[in-house]
Amino acid sequence: MNIAILMALLPAIFWGSVGLVSAKMGGTPAQQTIGISFGTMIFGMIVMFGYAIPHGFYLGPEIWVTGFFSGLFWVIGISALFMLFQRMGVSLGVPLSTGGQVVMNALLAATLLGEWTNLTMWLVGLFSILLVVAGVVLISRPEKDENATEKQESRIDSKSILYLLLAVGGFVLYFILPNYLAKLGYISNSVKTAGDGLNFTLAILGPQSIGQVIGAILITVFVFREGKTMFAKPSWRNLLTGLFQALGNLFMFLSAANPAVGQTIATTLSQLNIIVGTFGGIYLLNEKKSPRQMKAIIAGTILVVVGAIIIGNIHAFA
Repeated sequence: MNIAILMALLPAIFWGSVGLVSAKMGGTPAQQTIGISFGTMIFGMIVMFGYAIPHGFYLGPEIWVTGFFSGLFWVIGISALFMLFQRMGVSLGVPLSTGGQVVMNALLAATLLGEWTNLTMWLVGLFSILLVVAGVVLISRPEKDENATEKQESRIDSKSILYLLLAVGGFVLYFILPNYLAKLGYISNSVKTAGDGLNFTLAILGPQSIGQVIGAILITVFVFREGKTMFAKPSWRNLLTGLFQALGNLFMFLSAANPAVGQTIATTLSQLNIIVGTFGGIYLLNEKKSPRQMKAIIAGTILVVVGAIIIGNIHAFA
C-alpha cells in the first residue's frame, strides 16, 4: 500500500475518532460542541491566513455567505450528534448517522443537483441505498435476549430518533449547500472549479469556521442554556476533538488534490470512518454488546461500507 492511499485513509481514522475523543474528553454535548467548534476555527484561520489569502484564492461575498451558513448547519449536526452519542453511545450513533448521511447525500445529489444522469446510475444508486438501509437496520436492531438490560433495550427512543434526524439533516445541508448554490449560479463555475475545486474548498474553510463558532455559542446559550459553563475545562479539553476533525479535513483535501488518489477514491475511503467509530466505541469505550448484536453489527457495517463505496463511485456508471 503506497503513501498516497495511506494518507487517504487518515480522514476515516480522524473522523471516526471524533466520537471516541469527545467521550474521553468528557463534558456535556454543549461543551463538546464549543470545544470542537473552536478547534476547527483554529484550523480554519490557519488555512485562510496561511494559505488561501497568500495564494490569492477568491474570497468574495458569496464565499463568506456560503461558508458561514454551511458552518451553521454543521453546528446543528455536530451538537445533535453529541446528544445522540450521549443517548445511544458512539458504537450505535456513528453507523446510524453515517448511514443516514450516505443515503440523504446520494438522494439529494441525484434529485436536487441532478448528478444521476441515466437509468444505470439510478439503478445502481438505488441498489446501494438499499444496502446502506439494510445495514443500518441490522446495526440498530435491539437486543431481545432475556438477559438484556433495560438500558440496552431502550437506547432507541423518540429523542434518539430526533437527535439522529437533526444530526443527519445538519450535516447533509452543510455538505449540499455549497454545491446547490453553485448549481443555482450564486457561485460561478470558474470560482467553484478553480484548482480542480480545491481552491474553493479551502477558501470557504475560514468563513465556515466562523459560522461554526457563532452557531455553537448561540446553540449553547439559547438551546442548551449552558452559557455559564460553556467555557469550563471540558470545553477546552475538547479542542482536541476539534483537532481530530480538522486533521480529517486536511488529509481529505490533500488526498482529493493528489492525482494518484482523486476526489472519488478519497471520498470513498473517508466513509470507512464508520468502522473506526463503531468498533472503537465497543472496544475502547466498552459499550457492551451481546454476541447476537455483534454479529448483526458486523454484517450491517459491511453492508453500509459496501453501499457507501458504490455510491462514492456512482459516476463510473455515467
